Amino acid sequence: MALTKNIRSLSKEELTEWVLSKGEKKYRAAQIWEWLWKKHARHFDEMTSISKELRDLMKGEFTFPALSIHTIQHSSDGTIKVAFKTADDNIMEGVLIPTDGRQTACVSSQVGCSLGCKFCATGFMGHMRNLTFDEIYDQAATLNEIALEHYGKKLSNIVYMGMGEPMLNYRNVLKSIEMVTSNDGLAMSPRRITVSTSGIAKMIKRLGDDEVRFHLALSLHAASDDKRSRIMPINDSNNIESLMDALEYFYEKTGNDITYEYILFKNLNDSIQDADNLIKLYRRVPVRLVNLIEYNPIDQADFEKPDREKTQKFMDYLAAHRVNVRLRLSRGKDIDAACGQLANKGLEKSEAGH
Repeated sequence: MALTKNIRSLSKEELTEWVLSKGEKKYRAAQIWEWLWKKHARHFDEMTSISKELRDLMKGEFTFPALSIHTIQHSSDGTIKVAFKTADDNIMEGVLIPTDGRQTACVSSQVGCSLGCKFCATGFMGHMRNLTFDEIYDQAATLNEIALEHYGKKLSNIVYMGMGEPMLNYRNVLKSIEMVTSNDGLAMSPRRITVSTSGIAKMIKRLGDDEVRFHLALSLHAASDDKRSRIMPINDSNNIESLMDALEYFYEKTGNDITYEYILFKNLNDSIQDADNLIKLYRRVPVRLVNLIEYNPIDQADFEKPDREKTQKFMDYLAAHRVNVRLRLSRGKDIDAACGQLANKGLEKSEAGH
């Protein structure tokens, strides 16, 4: 077998077959599998219940490209941002967001992003590569360990809202969720996982065809095509009408919760007319919630957030029209960990390890 084979790309059956081919007992495969996923080993030598001889055989035939922690930053509000390093020296970020009743991990699906949304720091990085399913799993498992270490609680929720567009890394995202929800992995309910997309209609329909069990969030951010295209180039090829059609299809196939994410930008999408347009889209699809999001400034853009009074007026207008709306207060702004800010910034001043 080629040395380039990642051991975590093997199925449980393939791993068992390999173990038996080395003259080992079948139960050794179960032990190795547990180290790879449930115990979240990061290299072969951590597998202390496996003989040195078998570990050496694995080292000779497999790679084990687990993520390592590059740096950690702690926010004054308790948020923890982790810069992860891949085996090929790429950096991407994940965030632990603790609240009263939840420990939420925000994970990345790509290194950088190709969609170029005008308000998002990640979009200005460009796209380096997709993350493999085990690299995405590593983020969730590591943030779970950090949650236990710092807050004494394991993860309650995972959101795929970090760097990258999950629908452009479809197979790896779904495979990572399969492992996160497996009893062999983090054993998390898919109902506690939300995947966010900037809006790729055909992939949203594919989620419906695949009858996924997790929730979906659409990064809407504007309720008319002209405004949305100004800030999100993806809207030119996936306009709002096509997205509404795809969301209707997704809901019909799965019945899963759908959320609209809507960042408020001063004098761009915060008028009563904008609110009326949003209400129409809310009624078009069975949307559970509209998440209004505070805009978080980035160096590359000159957008501003509306003042508190205008934000409240927008929110009250939606609520008066029976929209289930919530203002999502940003967390981790002081360490560039808030929505739209992930861009590997400030790593040089961070603390290594945890």
